[in-house]
Amino acid sequence: MKRKALLAAAAVVLLAGGCALGGGESTEEGSPEGPVTLTFQSLAYQDSTVTATKEIVDAWNAKNPDIKINLRQGTWDNVHDQLVTQFQGGTAPDIIHDESSDIMGFASQGYLADIGKYLSDGTKKAVSDDVWQTVTTAAGKIVAAPTLLQTYVVFANTDAFAAAGVDLPKGDQLSWDDLRSAAKKLATGGKFGVGWGLKQPTAAVMNTALGFDGTFFDVSDSEEDAGKATIDVGDGEVAVPERIHAMAYDDKSLDPVSITQSGTEVLPGFLSGKYAMYVGGNFLAQQITESAPAGFTWTVLPPLAGSAGPTQAANPQTMSVSAQSKAPQQAAKFIDYWMSADNQAKLAQGDWLIPSSGPARDKVAEQTADTPVWEPMLKTGVDLKGAPFQKAANYPQWKDQYATPALQQYFANSISLDDLKKQLTDGWAAIG
Repeated sequence: MKRKALLAAAAVVLLAGGCALGGGESTEEGSPEGPVTLTFQSLAYQDSTVTATKEIVDAWNAKNPDIKINLRQGTWDNVHDQLVTQFQGGTAPDIIHDESSDIMGFASQGYLADIGKYLSDGTKKAVSDDVWQTVTTAAGKIVAAPTLLQTYVVFANTDAFAAAGVDLPKGDQLSWDDLRSAAKKLATGGKFGVGWGLKQPTAAVMNTALGFDGTFFDVSDSEEDAGKATIDVGDGEVAVPERIHAMAYDDKSLDPVSITQSGTEVLPGFLSGKYAMYVGGNFLAQQITESAPAGFTWTVLPPLAGSAGPTQAANPQTMSVSAQSKAPQQAAKFIDYWMSADNQAKLAQGDWLIPSSGPARDKVAEQTADTPVWEPMLKTGVDLKGAPFQKAANYPQWKDQYATPALQQYFANSISLDDLKKQLTDGWAAIG
């Protein structure tokens, strides 16, 4: 799942090297003799998660003096380009924090180790097969452990609903038609029903497209052609942008200016009452909690559902081991520890994200029982599935160079829906 830093960006520390061995020669693959020091590049940026990350690393180091973890800070803003430079220069960290849609291209180039043989059965059983598939290559190699999941949710100002005489949607899911209907009723008095920061729109569109069976890509399942894909942009693929566009320009219930802004820039409008609803990643709940004025009441509405239900793409944050690491087994041992229910629950609550681990989700539900908003938010993680784009090797390039500009033009009402389809299709052909 790609998240741009919404707080002050953490300083990027360029790593001097991968693994520093303190012992003798390796006795078997992945098992060097003597103590090792492993670099771990974390992308945590919210204060609560940075603190939780440091606590987990400190606890590990206290219990495992022969496998020391040296924590380094990275940033979501440029992680892909940074990893390209590090892999090519032989300076990649041993343990890499990223997301599944970004790492699979590196995996197809041989830059990530197969850690499946090192992970415990307990860790493997705690995560669904659908989510494991997002980090498994065509050859069956597990190149990462999936950790936290982001979903796109609808935040609601409950007082704004009451003032407009509109009932809060209830039930197991919220259809896009019902969202649109509520937004039109709430767009009164110079206010909009919805604000949605879509300055970087591709992730939101790709993740929610599965609700309309929009898969975009057909990815080869052969080991020889791993990562190769063809594109098909049909009605299901553009169902979400079409609805967003209609709400903004036909209904005028979604603020078209908000579509050009980041989530952070739109948030103040939600907190000030300009928007009764605010769509964004569930992690934004942390900013709402910290920034909401006194007396502001809010909740999370049921999961958004398209014609195929409330399905979204599972694009988990990931923990991988560089193939350049001299101690992959020890690095994977730390990842196994990182994946414990206690640790994942702590990290999830710090970021307001959903653990990929079932036991960790149960723990979060138990620990947040007095915070009602967590219950509907955890429900949005039930129907997550792997999406083909996550295994398309050229997806990051297509996203940045073609999909994002095309979607931005469409949301600015500068091109038609047919133009959008053509630009997305032609862009893939240009890099395929």
